[in-house]
Amino acid sequence: MNFEIWSKALAELPIDCIAVGVHDDGELSAEAKPLDLRGREKLSRLMKRGDFGGKPGETWLVTDLEGVRAERVLLVGLGARGDITRRTWRRATLAAFSAATRTRINSLALSLPRPAAKLLTDERLGRAVAEIAGNALYRVNDLKSAKKPRPHALTKVVVVAPAKATLAVKKGFAQGAALANGAALMRNLANLPGNVCTPTYLGKTAEGLAKTHKSLKVKVLGLAEIKREKMGCFLAVTQGSEEPPRFLVIEHRHPKAKNAPVVLVGKGITFDTGGISLKDPPLMDEMKFDMSGAACVIGTMNTVAELNLPLNVIGLVAACENMPDGRAIKPGDIVTSAQGLTVEILNTDAEGRLVLCDALHYAKRFKPSVVVDMATLTGAIVVALGAHHTGVFANDDALARELVDCGAVVDDKAWQMPLTEEYGEQLKSNFADMANVAGRDGGAITAAAFLGKFTQGLTWAHLDIAGAAYQGGAAESPGAVVARTRPACSGSRNGCCAAIRCSKSDCLPSSCSSERSRRTRNGRGRSCAWPRAEPASGS
Repeated sequence: MNFEIWSKALAELPIDCIAVGVHDDGELSAEAKPLDLRGREKLSRLMKRGDFGGKPGETWLVTDLEGVRAERVLLVGLGARGDITRRTWRRATLAAFSAATRTRINSLALSLPRPAAKLLTDERLGRAVAEIAGNALYRVNDLKSAKKPRPHALTKVVVVAPAKATLAVKKGFAQGAALANGAALMRNLANLPGNVCTPTYLGKTAEGLAKTHKSLKVKVLGLAEIKREKMGCFLAVTQGSEEPPRFLVIEHRHPKAKNAPVVLVGKGITFDTGGISLKDPPLMDEMKFDMSGAACVIGTMNTVAELNLPLNVIGLVAACENMPDGRAIKPGDIVTSAQGLTVEILNTDAEGRLVLCDALHYAKRFKPSVVVDMATLTGAIVVALGAHHTGVFANDDALARELVDCGAVVDDKAWQMPLTEEYGEQLKSNFADMANVAGRDGGAITAAAFLGKFTQGLTWAHLDIAGAAYQGGAAESPGAVVARTRPACSGSRNGCCAAIRCSKSDCLPSSCSSERSRRTRNGRGRSCAWPRAEPASGS
């Protein structure tokens, strides 16, 4: 897809379609009024008749507007008059792209009212447009034998902006395209079934990135290497599966980077049955998404390499299955972590923290400036925050604030959760250094507290994305859940803080984000398979 800028009179733009905004009281946006005058107030008459309501996200296509070179004008609802927020603008932009994919429009110009410059700079404008375009055109990689024809794809997007903004907007275009590519990779991985997206598959995907991007160096550790690293907790989880585990090390090193590396750690449970602490069968199919944290890391490393960011960034993924068989770990088993701490496993469905703790210990060898792990870790975070916020836990309040602020910039909500010593004390065991669960109360916090015991000397944050990583419901596949993921990077101390944001953002395709009748299998309106088993809610 090509992205361009237009700085002249909008009516003179030779293009298939121009998108302009309309408020729900019938008032045309400032950008739409010159077109209306050229077209002998055809747009105003349409609004006065009540043909189009102007509600947020609604669209109406007008053809052959007199005096306008564009073949079509797309009216996009903005809702009530007032200050345009980032959310309003994103929703309108997404609606424009979604409408374009439903018609035979090859080129689309966006002339929608923008938020204040402090909320959406020229560079962020270009980045957001390219990102939304890429996400709007994304389609689920289903494995159906009868393939539906793909919708008509846009080939050119034009942003209407002043000439002085050209360089900044173009820079944003490149960033947004890379973000969209990373998000597509994340979603492709997360949407695959567990029999396809195995730990080995994730390893081969990472190795493929190294062939595409010269800045990436990839090392994939197999079972023997993992044993040599003495990752006893990780090995305990994988021992019940026939699928061999993989530990991925993806390094992006830039010759001009002076920062100590940022390390991203992803939970890669490619299928989670709960192990001996078995999950409810009606919910279990969604556990192919328990590797969403790993998908985030891999997709973000793709984006970092595509942009060739002048940073040192390392992605770590601990990938395996959690299965029950005669060799599987049992409640009451005690294992030794790579750090040397012993862990009593009271609930085998609290396995995510077991693979992450060894990965966090492995991260220390890189002497990182910041470590951020992300995981679909606990059902408790869904109870606490629902599906709209990612839970942020950190041993450094400044880092936590940066992550929350980073999410706000891209309309990807996050909320800082408490992480004090009292929660760690709940993990005491009579037989080992600690237990892997601490009961129902504060389950998301005690899971983070468990991880915190392996982060001494690190500036560390944990993102629990179990509520925000996906949404139950997909218009085209009654049994599927569509993963919603995207990355964002923000500047920070020591040169960089790279964070992964996974959310149900507004930058998603209508075919993927629209709801079916919501598979209310748990009686609460939203499917949630992250563990609710006693004594803990977590993985």
